Amino acid sequence: MEHTFYKYQGTGNDFVMVDNRTNTFPKNDTKLIGHLCDRKFGIGADGLILLENDGNADFRMVYYNSDGNESTMCGNGGRCIVAFAKALDIIDNETDFVAVDGKHHATVDDQGIVSLHMKDVNAVSVYENYVFLDTGSPHHVELVDELEKFDVKGVGSHIRYSGLYGDKGSNVNFVAKTVDDKFSVRTYERGVEDETLSCGTGVTAVAIAMKVLQKTESDTVTLLTPGGTLSVSFVQKGKQFTDIYLTGPAQFVFNGTIEW
Repeated sequence: MEHTFYKYQGTGNDFVMVDNRTNTFPKNDTKLIGHLCDRKFGIGADGLILLENDGNADFRMVYYNSDGNESTMCGNGGRCIVAFAKALDIIDNETDFVAVDGKHHATVDDQGIVSLHMKDVNAVSVYENYVFLDTGSPHHVELVDELEKFDVKGVGSHIRYSGLYGDKGSNVNFVAKTVDDKFSVRTYERGVEDETLSCGTGVTAVAIAMKVLQKTESDTVTLLTPGGTLSVSFVQKGKQFTDIYLTGPAQFVFNGTIEW
């Protein structure tokens, strides 16, 4: 059978979107999901997202990495599914939806700028050369020199598989400061096993890590990724960070049909 899919991207982080409110998608078929995300033999994407019904929210988000495995929270994917839900007339300009890490509130304007409420961060671990925290997904954050020339895939893969974070590994973010409240970020994503043009939970982690390291005094931080610009705001209460919002564009690219 032919099925309809939609392609969305948020600052270059791209996703295959499927309206699965009828529960017809074979959710346990990791080979199929990996095929749909394959850039040469499938549609091509960093991940696949199912939009499903939920009795306690406007909809449910189910996220898979491009390796076909269901994964932890994806910030840019969360912003893209909000834009997708608006296009499907499920929501207007405001929503509450459920993801793997709980309920999220979001707003979307008519230009496709989505502001997504992220989970609170209650612990930030600071080490000699890096910071680790969980923003819905685990993130290693490290300041580096000459970021534009840095071997993100090579070094990121080494850290991800080093055993530092156990069998599941961690996403790895490399950061360079530009001005007081602006940072350039490049991210190696587990599950994609490569650098992506942008990572929403990653830039969220970077913004908080830079605040903890006193690299910025601002509670609103601008993150410059290879795929575009994102903003992260938060409220700091001692070691806890609440009211965290990830804001940036989420855009429809194309739709089509494919057999599965």
